[in-house]
Amino acid sequence: MPRQVKSVARSRREDILSTPRGPVIIRPARATDAAAFRALRLEALKAHPEAFAIAYETEASEPDEFWVNRLPRADPESYGALFFAETSAGLAGMAGIWRRDGRKVRHSATIWGVYVRPEWRGHRIGEALVLACVEWARRRRLRIVRLATLAANQAAVRCYERCGFTPYGLEPEALFFGGTAYDDLLMALPIASQPGRS
Repeated sequence: MPRQVKSVARSRREDILSTPRGPVIIRPARATDAAAFRALRLEALKAHPEAFAIAYETEASEPDEFWVNRLPRADPESYGALFFAETSAGLAGMAGIWRRDGRKVRHSATIWGVYVRPEWRGHRIGEALVLACVEWARRRRLRIVRLATLAANQAAVRCYERCGFTPYGLEPEALFFGGTAYDDLLMALPIASQPGRS
């Protein structure tokens, strides 16, 4: 059973986490987030190139319109969502989820782009972001949520396990960067029969 993230306030769209460094709001992306989203995403790609399939140089060269268009629409028919962890100093983390299109595959969704800034790690922010994505999928009555993570990143694996994900396979040499091959651990969380968060 996924371990619930402690919150001091909760609404349908936001959680406020209590941490030793101050409150952290877990919320959906807004139309005004494009610049902050770009900075956070590029930071993640540059700091951890082995963890993301896209190259830093590719997204760093994209125009402003690219980042605006990547912010999902906030409506029930949207095929994706993006959640941020916001502190008094700005964004501290992010996670996205997208639902597959097509009649035979639209029962599933994939979590992508999970990242928490180093100074905010260890406060279960990643867990809260992932659970926000899972809740998004549950509200749309999806059956399963999947993700892939660097197999060697045990901190990330433990985070996903706390959220209820279990491994179902290994993709060997999913990425090749800097002369090193990296395997991806494939994980899934069936949600069709799970109750929602209270």
